[in-house]
Amino acid sequence: QVTLVDTGGGSVQAGRSLRLSCAASGYVDYTQWMAWFRRAPGKEREGVAAIYTGGEGGHPAYYTDSVKGRFTISQDNAKNTVYLQMNNLKHEDTAMYYCSGSYRPREATGERPTTGDCAYWGRGTQVTGSS
Repeated sequence: QVTLVDTGGGSVQAGRSLRLSCAASGYVDYTQWMAWFRRAPGKEREGVAAIYTGGEGGHPAYYTDSVKGRFTISQDNAKNTVYLQMNNLKHEDTAMYYCSGSYRPREATGERPTTGDCAYWGRGTQVTGSS
């Protein structure tokens, strides 16, 4: 079993930055993907960024179009932690952000995992970009 604790959310003015952290504990060895999703009020949960941690690595991270060039996903294997650096935040980035992990290999998920591919989730951290 894997437990994820996602932290780092807050309320910031548009244009500022936040860094989300996702600390994993438990049996993480078979994790293939780590990803961040978000759900804005009245909208479906969407994939924001994902990083492939399985196989031989070397694959580019995935980003949804609206965050490309502003958000960066990274990992610290020694700490079993994944980060989401969010720069130049916009009001439309306001959402609950969730960290997640998937056991499914890249051959099964394609360029990114969907919500159905993810086996475990953090409880979420709220990000608010004020205009």
